[in-house]
Amino acid sequence: MRDDFGRKIDYMRISITDRCNLRCRYCMPDGVKCVPMADILTLEEYVRIAACGALLGIRKIKVTGGEPLVRLGCSKLVGMLKETPGIEKVTITTNGILLERYLGELVEAGIDGINISLDTLDPALYSALTGGGSLQSVLKALECALKVCERKAIPVKINAVSLDLEDVGAQLDCGYNGPGWQEMLWIARKYPVDVRFIEMMPVGFGKQYRSLNHEKLLHQLQAMYPDLEKDKEIHGNGPAVYYRIPGFGGSVGFISAIHGKFCAGCNRVRLTAQGYMKSCLCYEDGEDLRQILRGNGTVEEKDEMLFAAMERAIKGKPMAHCFEHPEMMTEYDNMVSIGG
Repeated sequence: MRDDFGRKIDYMRISITDRCNLRCRYCMPDGVKCVPMADILTLEEYVRIAACGALLGIRKIKVTGGEPLVRLGCSKLVGMLKETPGIEKVTITTNGILLERYLGELVEAGIDGINISLDTLDPALYSALTGGGSLQSVLKALECALKVCERKAIPVKINAVSLDLEDVGAQLDCGYNGPGWQEMLWIARKYPVDVRFIEMMPVGFGKQYRSLNHEKLLHQLQAMYPDLEKDKEIHGNGPAVYYRIPGFGGSVGFISAIHGKFCAGCNRVRLTAQGYMKSCLCYEDGEDLRQILRGNGTVEEKDEMLFAAMERAIKGKPMAHCFEHPEMMTEYDNMVSIGG
């Protein structure tokens, strides 16, 4: 299906929980007031929404949170989504803390890709930035995932928020004096793993942290690696632009919401854990799908209303975000409540 601006919308990110086992400074440093589980969509409700989405042209689903692996039944849901007619690809974004435990289940369920959120390779800074997380656990999970996923041709990627690590290290007083964002390149050099840098979006606590300018970051990367080449292969569902460095196992990607505004090619909608469908992070507009699913009417009537509501959300997708004009934003929830 296409929205009113002619964009093909075939990708839906679904948050399956607002809970997380980390307390990242730019996301939920003091935790969040979690809503009762009765207000969170059931696994079956996610599948009904996915099935309706498939009728509207949704082909790819990303499972997110919070931290999706803290939700009981996450792997089961992956399998259920994979069995939904019309859904071609189901991937997951995780902080990696629980990945080693659930890796086998995810692979058995048919997961098509695993993204691990990781912003630094300095253990002290990682712990301070995540509120006590263990970098060793994440790196161990990464190696385990590579061993299993290479045999299954399941891509593993790293998502790194483009923080000024020196500045963050000074704020958190953790003794960080590393090279900054460049340290993350080690993963793409050593492993067949794409490392994607993501500009911090001014949503929730993210407004308090300065993001690196991706235009400047790319110039620095080109100066470091003059043989850098544009990678024209398709690596995933979204708007990342990739580059290859000779001798590296993986590519380096940039997701640049601010300094590489990609709204003209945006292909996604989002579903919160409470069943609210949003078409843009910047605005509160959307459709309450949970109300339809749990309202009055026959199954057939509710499916018709669900289809109509999702169609409205897709067709009414805004032309562009307004992050460069924060005063125009109407979304005030934290990212963990919206779905990462």
